[in-house]
Amino acid sequence: MDIRTIKLYLHLSNSLHFGKTAQQMHVSPSTLSRAMQRLEEEVGAKLFQRDNRSVALTNAGVEYRHFAEQMLDQWTKLKTRLDPKQDLLRGRLNLYCSVTAAYSHLPALLDRFRHEHPLVEITLHTGDAANAVDMVRQNQADISIAALPESLPDSVNFTKIDDVPLSIIAPTFKCKVQELLSESYIPWDRLPFIIPEFGPGRRRIETWFKQLGLNANIYAQVSGQEAIASMVALGCGVSISPEVVIQNSPVRDRIQLLTSPVPIAPFELGCCYRVNRSDEPILAAFLKVL
Repeated sequence: MDIRTIKLYLHLSNSLHFGKTAQQMHVSPSTLSRAMQRLEEEVGAKLFQRDNRSVALTNAGVEYRHFAEQMLDQWTKLKTRLDPKQDLLRGRLNLYCSVTAAYSHLPALLDRFRHEHPLVEITLHTGDAANAVDMVRQNQADISIAALPESLPDSVNFTKIDDVPLSIIAPTFKCKVQELLSESYIPWDRLPFIIPEFGPGRRRIETWFKQLGLNANIYAQVSGQEAIASMVALGCGVSISPEVVIQNSPVRDRIQLLTSPVPIAPFELGCCYRVNRSDEPILAAFLKVL
C-alpha cells in the first residue's frame, strides 16, 4: 500500500468510474484496475462491487475510504512538518471552476498566489459551475469557484469573493425569438426558455418564473452557462445568465440584455473547500490571498 494507490482509491471511490479516474489521474485503465486488485488483496476484503455497467462501494469500501482520507491527511501534515524549508510551500493545488471564472476571477487570484508560493504546482479543471460543490465534497478538487447554493453541505465551507449580477439574455438578430421581443409587450409565456439542468442558476430562474406567475415554455435544459449563452446566440431562445458569462463569451455581439420586470438577485461567488482540510498549508495559503 502506498500514497499513490491511496489517492487512486479515493478518486475512484468518489467517481465510481474506472475510465474517468484513469483519465483524470493520468494512468491507464489496466494500471488502475491492477492497483485496486492489489489493494483489495492487502486489505483482505472486496472494496468495490463491479459489473459491466456500474461500480459501487461495498461496506468494507466505505470503511476503507474513511481510513484512506485520514491517512492521506496525516501524510500531508507529516510532509509539511518534515520539510526543512517550511518557508517555501511545496505541493499541488487542484482547482475547479467554469471556463468563465477561469477568464474573469481566477487570473488575479493565481497571480497573487504564485507570487507568494512559486513552488506550488497548480492543476486546473474546468466544467459546469453547478458541479463545483460536488467536486470539492468528493475530493476531486481542493478548491472550486462556485456560486453559493441555497443549501451548502455541512462538510463544505464557502468564502465569498464577489457578487455577480444576472440578466435576461436574448439574441440580437432577426429570428422567431426577436419577432416575439418586438411585440408591443414582451409575451414572456410564449418565449422559448433555455434553463440550466440544476444548480444555483436553475434555482434563480425557477424563482423568477414564480415571481411572474409564469407557466414557462421550456425549450431546453442545458449543462453550463457558457452553453446556454451559445444557444441564445444561435436564436434558440432566451435565458437568465450571469453578466460576466456574456462579457467573456466569444458570441457576446449576438446577445442583448433585457430589462427584467422583477429584480433578479445576484450570485454570491466564492471559493468552496472541505471544512476538515481548511488548515492544510496549501489550502490555507490560497484562502489567505482572497
